[in-house]
Amino acid sequence: QVQLVESGGGLVQAGGSLRLSCAASGRTFSNYAIDWFRQAPGKEREFVAAISRLGVMTRYADSVKGRFTISRDNAKNTVYLQLTSLKPEDTAVYHCATTSLPVATERRTYSYWGQGTQVTVSS
Repeated sequence: QVQLVESGGGLVQAGGSLRLSCAASGRTFSNYAIDWFRQAPGKEREFVAAISRLGVMTRYADSVKGRFTISRDNAKNTVYLQLTSLKPEDTAVYHCATTSLPVATERRTYSYWGQGTQVTVSS
């Protein structure tokens, strides 16, 4: 069992920045690759970024590439998502999730995920 708690969301103007955190407890954190995904009202879940178990490999959705950065600190059992140059279309609830899949695998499935943190970008 892994528990994930996201934080750091908020209301920001377009062009602004936020840093999201995902704190994990439970089973060995470094055993898992970690994804961030987001879901806006009325829309399907959307993959945002992934990071491998040791942080060596990362992958991003085309919609956020060059603007978002995923990182992890296994000593702190925490994964981060730095959001910059935010756009109104980035508005969503952002979730972190564990996966046993390689970072490069397109179709993502998750074992555990948190309740999410709301990001709202005003124009």
